Amino acid sequence: MRVVLFGATGMVGAGALLECLDDPRVTTVLVVGRRKTAVCHPKLTEIVHTDFFDYQGIKHYFVACDACFFCLGVSALGMGEATYRHLTYDLTIAAARTMVAANPGMTFCYLSGEGTDSTEQGQVMWARIKGMTENTLLRLPFKAAYMLRPAFIQPRRGIRSRTQLYRALYVVFSPLYPVLRRLLPQYTTTTVQVGRALIRLAIEGDGNPIVRTRDLNRLAS
Repeated sequence: MRVVLFGATGMVGAGALLECLDDPRVTTVLVVGRRKTAVCHPKLTEIVHTDFFDYQGIKHYFVACDACFFCLGVSALGMGEATYRHLTYDLTIAAARTMVAANPGMTFCYLSGEGTDSTEQGQVMWARIKGMTENTLLRLPFKAAYMLRPAFIQPRRGIRSRTQLYRALYVVFSPLYPVLRRLLPQYTTTTVQVGRALIRLAIEGDGNPIVRTRDLNRLAS
């Protein structure tokens, strides 16, 4: 399987990259990012791309890809709705439309989040926009599309969040992760499990396009 990965320098994307490189079923990984990952591997090709709203110059790379793992995103903390929509909905759909035009036989996996509002009518701004993004992706004519909605993700394999607030929270909650996992298994997962679930979704598919934490853990096992 040939994978194109967005967001490989973020916490979840970095986890997905490591799992892809370790999995013999993944033959190549094409990373598209604003900077290189500093990972060196014979399966890995990296494209440094600056305009995440225009892919005309690199769209030919996507023709041969079997799956896209879109793990690129921003926090809504302190951000206005128009800006968050531009950096979440517009950015994601620009990439997805390029992908489906280049290769409609591709499986598209989108990292969304627990609490996403599929009705697009709720009071929580980020949840509405994530819901709008998911709904638009599901209408595109991909072979298959999956919306991943993890809740608490514990970083593994030396990966750290790039967001300062999240790093501080992980320092507090990491020692409590075994307890959280026992008490709230439906809301806790790891970067390893998300990465493995992405690969399995791309290869085998699943019956529900909305993939929550419990589903991620099931797929990863």
